Amino acid sequence: MTTERAAHIDELVRVAVGQTSARDAIIHQSWVRCVSEHKLDPLVLRDAHIVTSGRLREHRDAMDEFLHTARFGVEMLYRQIAGLGYVLLLTDARGITVDFIGDPTFNNTLRKAGLYLGADWNEPHAGTCAVGTCIATEEALTVHQSDHFDATHIPLTCTAAPVFDPSGKLAAVLDISALRSPEPKASQFLALQLVKSFAHKIENANLLNRFRQEWIIKLSGSAEFADVDPDYVMAVDSGGRIIGFNNRARQLLARELARRPDLRLRADGFGVSDIFECTIDDLPRFAHSRPTGQRTLRLANSGATLFAQTLPPPNKLAAPASSRSESALPAPLRNLFRGDPAMHHVVTRAAKLINTQMGLLITGETGTGKEHLTKALHSVSARAGRPFVAVNCAALPESLIESELFGHEAGAFTGAAAKGKKGLVLEADGGTLFLDEIGDMPISSQTRLLRVLAEREVTPVGRTRPVPLNVRVIAATHRDLVALVKAGQFREDLYFRLNGAVLALPPLRQRTDIEWLIDQSLHRLSTEHKANYALTASARSALLKYQWPGNIRELINALDHGCALSNDGTIDLADLPDRIAQPLREDSSGKPVRGGAATSRQADALLTALRNNRWNVSRVARERGVDRSTIHRQILRFGITMPKDLS
Repeated sequence: MTTERAAHIDELVRVAVGQTSARDAIIHQSWVRCVSEHKLDPLVLRDAHIVTSGRLREHRDAMDEFLHTARFGVEMLYRQIAGLGYVLLLTDARGITVDFIGDPTFNNTLRKAGLYLGADWNEPHAGTCAVGTCIATEEALTVHQSDHFDATHIPLTCTAAPVFDPSGKLAAVLDISALRSPEPKASQFLALQLVKSFAHKIENANLLNRFRQEWIIKLSGSAEFADVDPDYVMAVDSGGRIIGFNNRARQLLARELARRPDLRLRADGFGVSDIFECTIDDLPRFAHSRPTGQRTLRLANSGATLFAQTLPPPNKLAAPASSRSESALPAPLRNLFRGDPAMHHVVTRAAKLINTQMGLLITGETGTGKEHLTKALHSVSARAGRPFVAVNCAALPESLIESELFGHEAGAFTGAAAKGKKGLVLEADGGTLFLDEIGDMPISSQTRLLRVLAEREVTPVGRTRPVPLNVRVIAATHRDLVALVKAGQFREDLYFRLNGAVLALPPLRQRTDIEWLIDQSLHRLSTEHKANYALTASARSALLKYQWPGNIRELINALDHGCALSNDGTIDLADLPDRIAQPLREDSSGKPVRGGAATSRQADALLTALRNNRWNVSRVARERGVDRSTIHRQILRFGITMPKDLS
């Protein structure tokens, strides 16, 4: 045991027996709790506890909507501290790390220290630490080096702030930590201010997202910041009752209510007129269109004056009942389906994520239209005028994937382009980067990609300085990434970085709008080929009965095949691929063979026509109104053998 750890343990033992310490009061009280309430032994050094991936998913699923809202704030904060040696943790109210951003090159060290996804930082388990003690006190604080109870954590500096939900309950803890730092605790003062500021921003975003259908009141003591960075934010329902608030507003309300015991005891809550010198009908007077100086609002009990801005709810009377239907979706998304419930659910959810920065993972079998959905999202987003770059991760050679994705400088390696290469990631700057078949990306490249996503910058091969990056990343896969993570073939932290939201596309065989898809695809092919194509009843029936293992991609290929072989634009059963026109069946011995009763009848009818016309193919074709080539294809397909003297 090092001298430093021994001295630390001695100090803890003195506190355990009732002696005072020179620590901050909040740290001293936490040490006392660790001994008297949590029964932690100062002599025991504890390894970081990382929960299983299954339990981590449970914690993340429980706060799924909050994580989506918080993601932009988490990434923005990390960009402020990137390069300073910090990692960022977001935990739930029980201390489990549900989001994490750090330099992936130090993952093993960070995981060992507990600065990692899934780490449990609750005070009863980890002792005095920024997250656990923040949960216990609901106050922002820095736990610096030997402030930690467990001597294992002495090298760390950790700064955390609580994030409250709109009802005033603790929702999460935002933390930035470093493996090493200057010895003075004062060196973390700016870190504390940053974390408090971004916890406040996340609270506001969560409140606005939760109550988008209600009145919102923003308040500030400063006219200059009333609109851009309000101190207090509240939600008010149509009856004038305050139904949500950020933490600063909660503290303001508590101070006002302290002057009114009658309000504090009311079971039905309190209204806007109980707190302010206004009613619900006065709220339009504080709209953004009016000058800030004319938007002053006086607190009814203390008499203090604040600058206000109000956001009205949507006009619910003007919104038709069908606003959630397909007609309310942007046209590129609406044109992906017609009436299918599963697709409606996926596309409606996707429409809410159009301009978010969170990672988006699209799953589904091969050929279900993952790239079509991504292109539709890009086309209706604010990035529509910027590049859309699709990368098939399975098609890139492993030896070239890094230079293809991230680019390289001139002469960076043997065979490098003479003028260097920009790289596909930078080609997408300002727009959307679509990473198809992400499950097939090599582990080594996953590490580079994780760093790009976390730090929003890319360093081409051979370059020393990174290039800032502004890109929306959407990934897709037909593989089970959770299984790949468990098998050690896909990075867990990259998986959670990509799946901020997951959209699962249904296979074609489960969709109820397959006939619409057939007609839409046929219309598209008619336009491309400048011809008019139509399906016979038998061909359409075969298409509807087929199971489509290759999904939409296979459907388009089958129709393209039918267009190429059709006569005068009419696609008959014989013009479709054999696997569709002649589905496999079992013969009497159980052996799979192609064809069925319908196919047998067609073969018998053709054989009869050939015999009646003395095997004159041209005459049979004229009788049937088709080309001679069609009759020859059918002869081959049905295995009809001409008499030797006529062949």
